Amino acid sequence: MSFAVQTRTQPGVTGRDATIYTLSGHGSSAEVWPALGFNCFRWSVARGGQTLELLYADPALFADGRPTRSGIPILFPFPNRIRAGKFRWEGKDYQLPHTDAVLGNAIHGFACRRAWRVAGSGADANSAWVTGVFRHSVDATDCAGLWPADYELRITYRLAAGSLRVEAEVTNPDKVSLPFGLGYHPYYNLPFVAGGAATDCAVTVPAKAYWQLDKCLPSGPRVAVDAGRDLNPLRRFPDLNLDDVLTDLPAVAAGPDGLIERSRVVGGPGLEMRLHCSPDFREMVVFTPPNRAAFCVEPYTCTTDAINLQAQGVDAGWRSLAPGGRWTSVFEMRV
Repeated sequence: MSFAVQTRTQPGVTGRDATIYTLSGHGSSAEVWPALGFNCFRWSVARGGQTLELLYADPALFADGRPTRSGIPILFPFPNRIRAGKFRWEGKDYQLPHTDAVLGNAIHGFACRRAWRVAGSGADANSAWVTGVFRHSVDATDCAGLWPADYELRITYRLAAGSLRVEAEVTNPDKVSLPFGLGYHPYYNLPFVAGGAATDCAVTVPAKAYWQLDKCLPSGPRVAVDAGRDLNPLRRFPDLNLDDVLTDLPAVAAGPDGLIERSRVVGGPGLEMRLHCSPDFREMVVFTPPNRAAFCVEPYTCTTDAINLQAQGVDAGWRSLAPGGRWTSVFEMRV
């Protein structure tokens, strides 16, 4: 049985285009909402007579439409926070809106909160895919002048048997350098199967260090993981209370596909998902969201407030793309 792509209109949506793209085949399915930051909010896989629901979606997703609380929010051109929304780039000062209103910072970029354009979709015997495009000068006109350069981000979700792949391409169409970082904020259902127990769920991330944080912003050097943040051994989900940026991941060679395994998430007895990333994803944020049966393992190319840290001489993973430049990466989840 080959894969397929379909569209439907989601009932109960207000204030946004309600078109949903569904990728399906070989017992797997994924749903993508272009108008909500091109968020893939559902991914299910059939295994051993059970349906694994791997992504958490807020029950009020369609009525409320909060883009950073469900599925896989795409964080670009910066993941996490920029302190007070202020930074300086190539001699010019910038002030971003305080989208993190509680702490007075800018958070998670522009792409996750705005509608994307669908550039194409398709399916064959091996996979189904949909590609979305977000260009700052076209799709975030309300943010004109807030970022140093124009940019275009293309994301392709590719569903195969037992895997969901997120392919990114960043291009700089401007005449000046483009500063950026990319992150994903997936919310994983724990447990994967309805009726399962949270005590059977666990996670491992082989990081040796973490960034010291004060009010969610880096406040000191990277230090060795302590007992509460050491996810090198498999750790039970109920024992964790985390909102941390882990770093100093193993310097292992990428596999034949160019990817490195960065985490394992266990969603029940015999139910395991492995997260694979391009080497440029050098930080992993781990987060136990309150009041939700979910856990986040978030691959980032840089740490929080990286644009300001890099300006202070700290190796924070911040990137710069020359005019006409192109950068690509892959994040893949495998069951």
